[in-house]
Amino acid sequence: MQAYAADATDERAVTRMIAEVESELGPISLLVYAVQNSARGSVLTTEVSAFEDCWRDNCLGAFIVAREAARRMTTRGAGTIVLCGATSGTIGRKGYVNFAIGKFGLRALAQVMARELGPQGVHVVHVVIDADITETNEDDGEPHTRPEDLAELFWLLHEQPKSCWTSELDVRPSNEVFWEHC
Repeated sequence: MQAYAADATDERAVTRMIAEVESELGPISLLVYAVQNSARGSVLTTEVSAFEDCWRDNCLGAFIVAREAARRMTTRGAGTIVLCGATSGTIGRKGYVNFAIGKFGLRALAQVMARELGPQGVHVVHVVIDADITETNEDDGEPHTRPEDLAELFWLLHEQPKSCWTSELDVRPSNEVFWEHC
């Protein structure tokens, strides 16, 4: 396994990293953007810098990374871009103005990209993940999603036939109480 690092909000760094990945591994066919910055903050107390940091990580970075991949995918007429969102991108939660703005923006980006890029053969999917992603395989009875299961889901989305592409999907563990925290 090879890791490639770049600041997702730095356009030049992303362009270099994607070029390096394609040079070493071949054309990118599936890109997953799963960056999240969920700093708490209320409307009255949030500093502009904290607001901007969340927006940059959750939305701007997604735009830069997805756009760079899409430029390459459209020339090939194929590819899948998965943008990982959260329930906060569909309903704003009290005390999370920073997170909601970034994830709402990410969702809008996915919708626009799906409409613009679909006819060019690029499948864009927004996946709402309403779960904590576990870092262990231990079952503590709490609602968690395993990263391996998300990876399998993303691969299934990538393999969908063009006649029935998913544009948005909401996922959660079976023992999650729907929208409990909202």
